[in-house]
Amino acid sequence: MNHIFYLMGKSSSGKDTVYSRILEDSELIPIVLYTTRPIRAGEREGVEYHFVDDERFNAMRDSGEVIEWRTYDTKCGKWTYYTAKDSISTDRGDRIGIGTLESYLKIKEYLGDEILVPVYIEVDDDIRFLRAVEREKRQSAPKYAELCRRFLADNEDFSDEKLSEAGVTHRFSNNGSLEECLSAVKKYMSDFQE
Repeated sequence: MNHIFYLMGKSSSGKDTVYSRILEDSELIPIVLYTTRPIRAGEREGVEYHFVDDERFNAMRDSGEVIEWRTYDTKCGKWTYYTAKDSISTDRGDRIGIGTLESYLKIKEYLGDEILVPVYIEVDDDIRFLRAVEREKRQSAPKYAELCRRFLADNEDFSDEKLSEAGVTHRFSNNGSLEECLSAVKKYMSDFQE
C-alpha cells in the first residue's frame, strides 16, 4: 500500500527544509498544494505551491476538485490554501506533502487513516520566532504584522489538545541539529515503506 507522509508544524519549525531535504534523496512524489497568496521571493510556481487567483479556486471548488480549503484573513488580505484531488493520488507511489492540522484532518477523512501518515515537526517558540524574523527580513517587503499573527495563530492551531485529538502521536524536535531531526523523520517514514 502506498502512503502519503504529511509534514506539519508551526511556522518556522523547519518543515519546509525537512521536506526539501527528504525529496533530494528519496523517490517520494511531492504533493503541491494551491494558494491564492502572492508568491514569495525564492518560491517557484508548481514547486512550493500552485499560485492561483480567487477565480480559479472558486471554479475548482465548484466543480468538486477541491478536498479541503482554508482562508486566512491576513494583514495583507484574504489568502486561501487548498488541496485538490489531483494533488494526492497515490497511484504512482508514496507521496509527501506539507500542511496544517486542519488540512490533515480533512484529507484523512477523505482518504482514511491507513494511507495518510502524520509527521509533526516541533521547535521551541523562542527559536521559532527568531527564525521567522530572519526569514521575513529576507523578503523584498517584510510583513512583520502578518508574521506575528501567524505566530500566535499557530499556538492555537497546533495546541497539544488538538494534536492529541487528531491522533498525532509522533513528534520530531528541530530545536538543535537539523540532521538529527531529518534522520529521525526518515527512519520513521522508512518503517511504513517496508
